[in-house]
Amino acid sequence: MGSGILSVGIDIGTSTTQVIFSRIEMENTASFFAVPHISIVDKEVIYKSDIYITPLINSYLIDGDKVRDIVAAEFEKAGFSPEDTQTGAVIITGESARKENSAVVLKKLSSFAGDFVVSTAGPDLESVIAGKGSGAQSYSEDNACVTVNLDIGGGTTNIVVFDCGKVVGKGCLDIGGRLLKLEKDYSVTYVSPTVRKISDKLSLGIEEGRATSEEALNKLCAEMVNLTEQNLGLYETSDLAKSIVTKTSTPLVINKPIRAVCFSGGVADCIYNSDKEPLAFGDIGVHLGKAFRQGRLYSDFKLIKAKETIRATVVGAGTYTTSISGSTIAYSESVLPIKNTPVLKLTFDDQARVFEGDKDYLKEKLNWFMSQSDTNRLVLAMEGDKNPSYLKLRQIAQCIGQALDETLPESEPMIIITECDIAKALGQALKREYADRRNIISIDNISVDDGDFVDLGKPLMDGLVIPVVVKTLIFG
Repeated sequence: MGSGILSVGIDIGTSTTQVIFSRIEMENTASFFAVPHISIVDKEVIYKSDIYITPLINSYLIDGDKVRDIVAAEFEKAGFSPEDTQTGAVIITGESARKENSAVVLKKLSSFAGDFVVSTAGPDLESVIAGKGSGAQSYSEDNACVTVNLDIGGGTTNIVVFDCGKVVGKGCLDIGGRLLKLEKDYSVTYVSPTVRKISDKLSLGIEEGRATSEEALNKLCAEMVNLTEQNLGLYETSDLAKSIVTKTSTPLVINKPIRAVCFSGGVADCIYNSDKEPLAFGDIGVHLGKAFRQGRLYSDFKLIKAKETIRATVVGAGTYTTSISGSTIAYSESVLPIKNTPVLKLTFDDQARVFEGDKDYLKEKLNWFMSQSDTNRLVLAMEGDKNPSYLKLRQIAQCIGQALDETLPESEPMIIITECDIAKALGQALKREYADRRNIISIDNISVDDGDFVDLGKPLMDGLVIPVVVKTLIFG
């Protein structure tokens, strides 16, 4: 028998803020005599809000009260109250995630519905999220090819590279549609550092308080596209191209030839549809879209039209998919339940290095993830090894234990999830070393992905299993 829940997603980006309601249908897909397993069987976006310009108090501060007013009004328009929503997500992305009071905004909005997944997405994670939402990941997986997604927003371009559906590269550039703001008479009201650098290089004379020209904007945007293509390896990378890499992003590395390209984000609408007024949005978004349309990324590769453009980052979120852990587990019961913990999933190559004892590599990965996710707690997930020897298991536990112990705050537990049935032995090995100062939870037979959030409930069936709720971002 199936059941439905209402999910709400709230996306606060550099340029726009929007609200989306989805109906998520779930069903017990296990056989009659098996342990219940609840799966998503259908999802439908039932309401999309207007797209609002993200309200700011000034260039640095999001206006949290106005954002909350927008969300409250959209709840009313959609015909729902906060009590109707069982789950949801508040995602702050792009330059908005860097604003001084983003934490305050998250706090204001997270009260709109039960247990929201609340996240300030760093540029790397935003890249992956957008690539899922646009359909680039599924195209790469379905066609067994290397696909690049460029999510071009107001302040940044988030780039992710998929190979057969797996993330093999990610990065972010300070390229976006609202890096230059203008009036209808071409008088300039805002110039970003990136635009200033390009203007100086090309002698365009773009300055706040002065009028510019259509010709100057075309040259500016053509150079933005050129710098983007340099960072994707289409040309030799200049010092200027290196200087526009977003400081907190991972260096973009592409080791295989690109076969397909997908554009998402607000500027993508101006790439796929070239009939918009040049200054329709009071910025260079239309010009930038036209420039990408004339560039090599558009012409030299298989072009995938995104399933979602401006709504790629979030079209509904916080879906509850309940699973039950395996029975060979280890845990500190006093710390349960634990809610809304972000997942770092090791790739096959990451896991191989960890299993060889590369503690420093794992520490670097953990620190990156915690900074990207703005969190002090995480779940370390991996496929695991089906039949490790005792010595190999000790080596794995030693590497994981030291890395987590040296990275996590003292008050935070070590939480490990594996797909293979090794959690009890791994947890016991960790407990022998760290039980005097760390709570430890090690569970298996659970499949999670990067970007998921996990709830761990109190043990069931005389402590044999733990209920696990995986909250997965749902993309349109």
